[in-house]
Amino acid sequence: MMLRDLAQGGEGISDGPDLKVRPLPTPGAGVVVDEGSGIIRGRAALWQGSYSAYNIGQETVAVSPTGATPRSDLIVLRVTDPEYEGGLDPAKDKINTFQVIPAVSPTATAPPSGITGIALARLDIPAKTGTITAGMITDVRRVANPRRARTLYTAFPNGSPSQLRQTDNKYADWPASARWMVPVPAWATTAIVVVTIAGLRIDGANAFGALQTVLGTHQGEDTLIDDDQKDVRRTTTVIADTIPVPAEYRGTTQPLFLQTQLNPKFTGYLQVDGGVSIVADVEFTEGPV
Repeated sequence: MMLRDLAQGGEGISDGPDLKVRPLPTPGAGVVVDEGSGIIRGRAALWQGSYSAYNIGQETVAVSPTGATPRSDLIVLRVTDPEYEGGLDPAKDKINTFQVIPAVSPTATAPPSGITGIALARLDIPAKTGTITAGMITDVRRVANPRRARTLYTAFPNGSPSQLRQTDNKYADWPASARWMVPVPAWATTAIVVVTIAGLRIDGANAFGALQTVLGTHQGEDTLIDDDQKDVRRTTTVIADTIPVPAEYRGTTQPLFLQTQLNPKFTGYLQVDGGVSIVADVEFTEGPV
């Protein structure tokens, strides 16, 4: 019960790389589960607590071949506590085991109701097949208590006004003040980036273009500027994206900046100056890897 409280009722793998299911080194009638640990919430009784289970090294799990029809199996880390179910003897029997739950739904991501266990992978096996390959394995792991780290970065272009004119539909690193060096946590798998430019000045005539975030070398989705006015006007623009964090970024510091392009068919241009504030909201989240 204490472990359940400490885990805040969560269950799943402890860290992103834990308990990943892979094909055998030479694909065959089974899979390999990597080392790692997990938290499993008891389901045999309402008052049952949670369990911490460790796998040291890799373990092979046998998988039965299919017959004339395809089959989906679920690989689970299961806990069978004799205080609540079954008749195992902890002195000689394994209480924590990897099991195959056969013939589940082809969309299953969790063990059937009442089973004390966490799902690691679903195997979608074609008919008359006894060899498990990587393409048959769907990772369904979840981190029990995923970490999150959020930081706000600001910029104020207080120097000389910086203008961006027609760029022939090519991106330019602009505005230069919207650039930060961002530490990436070693556990991060996703970055949620929202950049807000308040007071962006548009001048000259109609303007049409796009802005995007860049983290490291990963370019985010475009946010359009489509302005059909003239004379001087100011607007607030929000550029947002969810960016997968590659393994080589984790534990490093990466540049975060904006790129902007303008269509040469329109003569309007953009400007940042002392009346502009730029805010980058960056949240890293953890997931299976």
